[in-house]
Amino acid sequence: MEENMTVNLKKPRYRLSKHHHMTIHWKELLDSEQVPVKEASIKEKAMLVGRIGILMLSCGTGAWRVREAMNKVARSLGLTCSADIGLISIEYTCFSPAGNYSQTLSLPNTGVNTDKLNSMEHFTDSFASKCATLTVKQVHEEIDQIQHKPSNYTPEISGFAAALACSAFVFLLGGGIPEMICSFFGAGIGNWTRTKLGRKKITTLVALVCGVATASLVYLIFFRVLENTFQISPRHEAGYIGSMLFVIPGFPFITSFLDISKLDLRSGLERLTYALMITTLASLTGWLIALTVHFRPENFVDLGLSPVLLMLLRLPASFCGVFGFSIMFNSTYKMAATAGCIGAIANTLRLELTDLTTLPPAAAAFCGALTAGLIASAVNHYNGYPRISLTVPSIVIMVPGLYIYRAVYNIGINSISVGALWLTKAMLIILFLPLGLFVARVLMDKEWRHFD
Repeated sequence: MEENMTVNLKKPRYRLSKHHHMTIHWKELLDSEQVPVKEASIKEKAMLVGRIGILMLSCGTGAWRVREAMNKVARSLGLTCSADIGLISIEYTCFSPAGNYSQTLSLPNTGVNTDKLNSMEHFTDSFASKCATLTVKQVHEEIDQIQHKPSNYTPEISGFAAALACSAFVFLLGGGIPEMICSFFGAGIGNWTRTKLGRKKITTLVALVCGVATASLVYLIFFRVLENTFQISPRHEAGYIGSMLFVIPGFPFITSFLDISKLDLRSGLERLTYALMITTLASLTGWLIALTVHFRPENFVDLGLSPVLLMLLRLPASFCGVFGFSIMFNSTYKMAATAGCIGAIANTLRLELTDLTTLPPAAAAFCGALTAGLIASAVNHYNGYPRISLTVPSIVIMVPGLYIYRAVYNIGINSISVGALWLTKAMLIILFLPLGLFVARVLMDKEWRHFD
């Protein structure tokens, strides 16, 4: 009797999570830790497929790439996988002659981590050879190493990357040195604030609003200092828009249209909704602060540069902008520099086509995105970097944040016709950016061209 009571008083081996999105303790669900992965039960194999899928999804990549990774692992384990993928959740079933197994998995939040995405792609590519010798527990331990890999950069470095990107962004929009200086400090401190709040697991929208508000107020402070010290023109206040461009949701914007193009409508529409929510809230926050401090989105002061000099300056500015965004996406320095080189070519081409030809901005954006996609595909064949990790930072700098903000500002002050004009211009460019990547992918990737 005493022995039975001792057994009954033992704590269960499986821990229950107290989080709202309950943590899954994968290794505690295994039937036997020492079973070779190819000899594991259908449940254990399917759990591996699902865990790899949800980890890929947490990196910010689209549904097509997540499904491709799940399929690679499923084939290696002798399973057939059917998955329905959203922005933060996956519903999937694995089929085999031994039976079927279904799961629903979800994430507490969405984000972008290109370094982890690169590691996961290499892991899934080599999974077929690895699974011949590893046990189920060992596979989970390898996934643990990738999942718990710390960020490459501190909030301070992330803030500096945003400062570099947004000051370059402002120059490319037509701003001068005063706007670049104020945007540098505004964006840097704003993104540092957002990153610190994110690491404390403050909800996304609160962190976003605090980051944008901080960036706008810091821009105002530095602008007043320059105005009173060096008597710069009040027209330089227009650059405050650049201080908050670090919040542009490039990954969800671009992957949403790519998913829609492959008829992954659930994922595409969810990503598009998220991107629109982030963009709208950031624009409204900036608009309210601008009204409070009496800032208006005026045209930038003409820099008076020759076309040749302007082109030569656009190349390093585009590189710095893309490099900074890549660092914010947690790319390694080498990956960020590669994306920066692609962006320097593609974005400078776009701007020169707009200035020197009769092409409308939307058509020029298509050419720039197509160029970025073609170069990224060539680089992918050379060093294996995920295309999405190179193309999205390269064309985020082409997203018309200035147009979007002007649309929201004018609609907010009841200038509906002017706001609608800016919104139309912005939407045309936003639509043509992923279209350029889609065409490049169709031309360079035979798997993408088919729907099987």
